[in-house]
Amino acid sequence: MKTVLVVAGCVLLAAPAFAAGAPTFSKDVAPILYKNCVECHRPTAMAPMSLVTYEDARPWARAIRQKVVARQMPPWGADPAIGRFANDVSLKQADVDTIAAWVDGGAPEGNRAELPKVPQFAEGWSIGTPDYVFTMQKPFSVPADGTVPYVYITVPTNLKQDVWIRAVELKPTDRRVVHHIISTLVEGNGTTPDPDPKLTRDPARKEIGGGLGGLVPGRLYGEFEEGVARKIPAGADIVLQMHYTTIGQPVTDRTEIGVVLAKEPPAKLRLEAGGAIPNMQFAIPPGDPNYEVVGQQKFDRDTYLNSLYPHMHVRGKDATYTIIYPDGREEVVLRVPKYDFNWQLSYKLAEPKFMPKGSTLKVTMHYDNSAANRYNPDPTATVRWGEQTWEEMMLGYYGTIELPGSTATRTKQRQQQ
Repeated sequence: MKTVLVVAGCVLLAAPAFAAGAPTFSKDVAPILYKNCVECHRPTAMAPMSLVTYEDARPWARAIRQKVVARQMPPWGADPAIGRFANDVSLKQADVDTIAAWVDGGAPEGNRAELPKVPQFAEGWSIGTPDYVFTMQKPFSVPADGTVPYVYITVPTNLKQDVWIRAVELKPTDRRVVHHIISTLVEGNGTTPDPDPKLTRDPARKEIGGGLGGLVPGRLYGEFEEGVARKIPAGADIVLQMHYTTIGQPVTDRTEIGVVLAKEPPAKLRLEAGGAIPNMQFAIPPGDPNYEVVGQQKFDRDTYLNSLYPHMHVRGKDATYTIIYPDGREEVVLRVPKYDFNWQLSYKLAEPKFMPKGSTLKVTMHYDNSAANRYNPDPTATVRWGEQTWEEMMLGYYGTIELPGSTATRTKQRQQQ
């Protein structure tokens, strides 16, 4: 809203007229942005613009309003009617209303004296000083423009004995060129792995369930709950699935993985583990707007379900995780009604779900291969499993917390279309 002045026949635009009682940036909006947004929206971080200062945020006011009202920012895909999650970054309705009222009221700055202290982010490691740092053997050159295919980079740990960690952080050289990283632990092969990146995983190398987590927009690091640790076996290698994005200038990346060791002996720790439920036996027909693919896994031990991470490509539409208990009772623990390939999120349960021996974790995903899907590269194609974005995947990653002393193993994964 602007005030119009007429002086000697000339029309002049004066300073914006702010609505009386409108929220201000300093007092009302900055606290919301500092808590929920500036982790990414700050200089040198991953987001395309900073929202730290009023001067940063004011030009984007209308776009901010649009994104938060549409629930597109901060990115969070879980159905709010199902379950509670410890890492839920979605805004409360009151916060959305405050931002909308600020913009509708002319987006005033307010009194700078009311501005809260700007959050401080660690320049080095967010988890503190790591006990081990594992580094890519060779740097990867990200070009200035174009599309960079996914690459798989093996990072040796060279560990001589098993270690248990309580925190992990994946730290690229420049986060602006890394959309996401997915890590996998694989058994060592007794030789120094080939440091050159690959376009596909090596199927000859056995994966160890759980990996070391990942890096996605909005999440910086992972520290486990008190008394929970994850095991890195002696000699294991880390395979990083790297999704690089170009930013208009060439960048060299040499990602590091820092870990902090658990303080307690392994016998007293709950082990964070997990795995993936895949289904590779699908063929999505041309034009199908709602093709269903299902995968499931039965557990032969008591365990606690702790986190969930669905993975599809650009035809991915929605994902649902369901626990089927031994007595036949079913419980939906996560539903992502609008899956977004650009925001691949992990959902950490506020309270781990106990799954008694004989429980089954079922993952149901739907795909939109129609012309109505604006991300669909070819609605005339029959789409099958593949590593490339124009192909598809069905992977239901999950994390569990195991009880001390548990030696049971998972039953063979079952796939079902």
